[in-house]
Amino acid sequence: MLMYWLLFIITSGMALSFSRKQQYQIMPLLLLGAFFILIIGFRDRVGGDWYNYIGHYDDMTYLTLSDALLKGDPAHQFLNYLSNRWDLGVYGTNVVYGVIFMIGLIKFSRLQLYPWIAIAVAVPYLIIVVVMGYSRQGVAIGLFLWGISYLNRGNFKMYIVFILLASLFHKTALLLLPLGIFLYGKGMTLRILMIVPVAFGAWDLLLAKEQENLWQNYVEVQMMSDGAKIRVAMNFLPALLLFKYKNEWKKSFNDYSFWFWIAIGSLLSVGLVNFASTAVDRVALYFIPIQLAVFARLPYLARHQIASSTTKLLIVAYYGLVLFVWLIFATHSQYWIPYHNILL
Repeated sequence: MLMYWLLFIITSGMALSFSRKQQYQIMPLLLLGAFFILIIGFRDRVGGDWYNYIGHYDDMTYLTLSDALLKGDPAHQFLNYLSNRWDLGVYGTNVVYGVIFMIGLIKFSRLQLYPWIAIAVAVPYLIIVVVMGYSRQGVAIGLFLWGISYLNRGNFKMYIVFILLASLFHKTALLLLPLGIFLYGKGMTLRILMIVPVAFGAWDLLLAKEQENLWQNYVEVQMMSDGAKIRVAMNFLPALLLFKYKNEWKKSFNDYSFWFWIAIGSLLSVGLVNFASTAVDRVALYFIPIQLAVFARLPYLARHQIASSTTKLLIVAYYGLVLFVWLIFATHSQYWIPYHNILL
């Protein structure tokens, strides 16, 4: 448990103490990234799906590469295959996942007004729970963040590339493809014409054969996720704040349309979570970046109502409470406690 608090204290301390100029210094971010990669990559017996992922790794002992790639989520299987052949254990795969995610997070965070707030907000749930628990979807979200960093610079093609890469780790990432058309108004028709054949081809290749099983397992049989309501509610607050500061956001930033649709998805998730909690919960994980984007800009957006320093303190306190409640009361937090690392 102490390790998780250390991760949060380091990042929140930087968020509160660094000036705006210091927030963008690359060396502290790189050092933090290296530290987090070690914590993510070399963790041992941490996460609710730990032994499932051990099974994925062990399966590679008896499979050829072609057979491994046919098991689904081919990038995940490929990394496990290489790690198995090179005798790196599941840690080899996890280190690569840690590297990909942290690059995506840092590149995304540096787009924000307060990068260290974005990282501190990511720690309690996105990093500790998702990246250290749902490894495949965690790396997919990292690639999503990485893709947003290109999209923010108007590079729509690279956004598509990163979402397609993400879908090779977790098929549901394909749902993120259409979001890219909303960042800028000009050229939307061309972006739609690009998206349609790419999305159709990727869907046919990765999901067409499984869509019936996915619908049956996640919706018709009513699979339920413990804590799903709380997780979707965490996206609800920043969605409301986005709408509250709509005019200021539009005046200061050029990406309102992109976050508007993620906010809409976040609000819909609250209404649909009772219908199929596991399905909604898994999709809503991709909306977590709205927490990073909104709270990393909130000290500026709300500056006329409350001092920026006070806003930053309230954000850190809120996510400290999130971490406390999850560690103490979450049903499955026992699978994260105590934290083990093969390097320690």
